[in-house]
Amino acid sequence: MIPRYTRSEMAAIWEPQTRFRIWFEIEAHAADAMAKLGIIPKAAAKKVWDKGRNAKFDIARIDEIEREVKHDVIAFLTHLAEIVGPEARFVHAGMTSSDVLDTCLNVQLVRAADILIADVDKLLAALKRRALEHKMTPTIGRSHGIHAEPTTFGLKLAQAYAEFDRAKARLKEARDEVATCAISGAVGTFAQVDPRVEAHVAKAMGLKVEPVSTQVIPRDRHAMYFAVLGVVASSVERLATEIRHLQRTEVLEAEEFFSEGQKGSSAMPHKRNPVLTENVTGLARVVRGYVTPALENVALWHERDISHSSVERMIGPDATATLDFALNRLAGVIDKLVVYPENMRKNLDRLGGLVHSQRILIALTQAGVAREDAYRMVQRNAMRVWKGEGDFLTFLTADKDVRKHLSEAELKANFDLGYHFKHVNTIFKRVFGKS
Repeated sequence: MIPRYTRSEMAAIWEPQTRFRIWFEIEAHAADAMAKLGIIPKAAAKKVWDKGRNAKFDIARIDEIEREVKHDVIAFLTHLAEIVGPEARFVHAGMTSSDVLDTCLNVQLVRAADILIADVDKLLAALKRRALEHKMTPTIGRSHGIHAEPTTFGLKLAQAYAEFDRAKARLKEARDEVATCAISGAVGTFAQVDPRVEAHVAKAMGLKVEPVSTQVIPRDRHAMYFAVLGVVASSVERLATEIRHLQRTEVLEAEEFFSEGQKGSSAMPHKRNPVLTENVTGLARVVRGYVTPALENVALWHERDISHSSVERMIGPDATATLDFALNRLAGVIDKLVVYPENMRKNLDRLGGLVHSQRILIALTQAGVAREDAYRMVQRNAMRVWKGEGDFLTFLTADKDVRKHLSEAELKANFDLGYHFKHVNTIFKRVFGKS
């Protein structure tokens, strides 16, 4: 995790002290279950909690032990024994390292997902507010980057809202997918640990029991989780790219808020650059880059290997922290986005009415003209406008072939901007309900 792109709440999930605290809770809950089953003394389980509940684990000491034993879980258990005393010999009975590591990772991913879901909620609230604000603000819709037909800026934002609403649903599914616990011992057979211990730990940690864990929790769960993060990141980039295009000097229909005292360039004092959306575009690329390693982690050797371990130590913190930062930054951009309806209208009118070409085409066909002939009539007049020779309505009105089928009044009627917005309310109801 790079501090520049990491928020404190997400960072805390991945800090060593948090990780060791989760390890302790897994071991202590397992000890409770074993004590209830008569496998270890109840006094020993109580001592583990009494000594470890409020303990601050000495990370430097754990690292020191690990340098000698070359095993992170053993290093932790050794340090825990220094805290608990002789009763620590009952800790980890019948368990294997993956029981602790995999269950802990899933706890961390669940907590990270909760933060990401809250981030999306924040973005959704900003999108809804701005969409309703600009529900009927006319703007040009573009296909291939070229003027197409009129739309509203509110519809642009409503589309983004619907996309991130789907993102929220996917994050919830990913959270549920990865929220499993495994306390099944070596090669996952429960030979040395009772399945009831696993059930107890799962409930205590807010997880479900993993149906079959072959010493490790299957990594298809994690692959799905990180794939969802990649999809959400792509949605972030899509919206950020739209804003970047709208902020271009030649367009300038919307732009990022530029604060008092902010500077856009070290060389050119006039610059106001879309730095925030450019930033989240780059961060989205990074998050997607973690998807492939997660997919490749699925294929482990036999019941277990640790080829996935080094990958997850990096992509777990980095992917969640990066997406968390990007979502929050994007929510702030939308919340303060500066919108220029006048420029939208100016751009809408730039092509001298060509945005109404399809209406004229349809009107001619409804008047009895073959579609191919109607298309040629409309296009030849449109191309004159493209060349800067005049406006579309004037040319159509002067075209004898067109006028055989449509009167001047009928032509003008097909240049009504409001015609394009007659179903905006319908779309908004689909997206936002009756609000």
